[in-house]
Amino acid sequence: MKRWDLIVIGTGLAGLTAARTAIEMGAKVLIIGRGMGSVTLFGNTIDVLGCIPPETDMEEGITRWIATNPHHPYARTGWAGIAESLSAFRGLFPPPYTFDTVGSGNSLVPTGAGTLRPTYLLPVTMTAGAGISEADTLIVGLKGFKDFQSDTVSLHLQCRGVNLSLPRYGLEGLTAIALARLMDEEPFRERLGEAIRHQMAGEKRIGLPAILGFRAPADVLKTLETVTGARVFEIPMLPPSIPGLRIFHRYREILIAKGATFLMGNPVTAAELKDGRCAGITVHNPPLSTVYRAESYVLATGRFLGGGLWADMERIAEPLFHLPIFQPESRGLWFRERFFQPEAHPIHRAGIVTDEYLRPVDAEGEVILKNVRAAGSILAHHQAIEEHSREGIDIATGDLAARRSLAS
Repeated sequence: MKRWDLIVIGTGLAGLTAARTAIEMGAKVLIIGRGMGSVTLFGNTIDVLGCIPPETDMEEGITRWIATNPHHPYARTGWAGIAESLSAFRGLFPPPYTFDTVGSGNSLVPTGAGTLRPTYLLPVTMTAGAGISEADTLIVGLKGFKDFQSDTVSLHLQCRGVNLSLPRYGLEGLTAIALARLMDEEPFRERLGEAIRHQMAGEKRIGLPAILGFRAPADVLKTLETVTGARVFEIPMLPPSIPGLRIFHRYREILIAKGATFLMGNPVTAAELKDGRCAGITVHNPPLSTVYRAESYVLATGRFLGGGLWADMERIAEPLFHLPIFQPESRGLWFRERFFQPEAHPIHRAGIVTDEYLRPVDAEGEVILKNVRAAGSILAHHQAIEEHSREGIDIATGDLAARRSLAS
């Protein structure tokens, strides 16, 4: 039976980052997941800590945050670890499709709901959306494409909006994925650019739903900007996320090229534990169950959506290793009285508590499994949604988990 140096459980951004770091360190890596992870659903930009005001330098803001939130996952990595892991992430995306900051801190970019949200790293297809003004922006939708409502977006952003019809291509009813594939065809995007140009009234920026191609989104961007004479930017929308799919496929391409193995489509159903270590995991592929063994393991299964955490009528549990979960004392304390209020619901801070090496610990701080690390949103003491920190936590802790695993 083949034995791996590292098995990564989970194919979200934390798991992919852990696998990429490990493979770069020369390890034999197996990545196991039921699907493509939440990055393909919600990933668009790279949020690090959105509660830091845009005018504040990110290093300065993160350093202050860690000082007042010593149990947060970022306290395990520090700013140096965050910066190093983000640099490695950016290295996956060479020009022309790059991820960049706008300034030294967060920037505000439009969303599919017509709001502005803070983020740190943006793909080149979204940078023109940072700092838009009402007078110089046109929001473009496509008739029949129901996942993006240009009227709503433009109304909330207080700029002009139009809906274009391209009946020759039979656009009505097409999905985001189908439209992204059409964007990869130069004649289609040239025709779209011409249609947009005829609707412009002096605008300098054009906002489109985030469907600017799979294979070469920077080329799609260049074509549209050349034809329209304006700066073009993508606006995130409902799942699936085309920018998130680009991230996933780029990771997968690099990992496979460097020798990593993917095992996708079936769940990890059991873990073999012995003497405070994980000796193997079982993957069920009916009617067979197969055991895979490694020196170390990274648990990056996410929270409730990814199946990393389960909740019944009484408690929150981690289903694979049965690790203790930091959580409110009773179900009645999971949520606050009102759904929308400034303070996050206590359930959002639930998760696995670890030592400085990301090994899970019990209530007394004793390490439970010496060769298992936890990474990503399954960790306790963060509020990734409210903080706008999901991708930053995934990348920073995924990278650290792999380094700690291979150093032990």
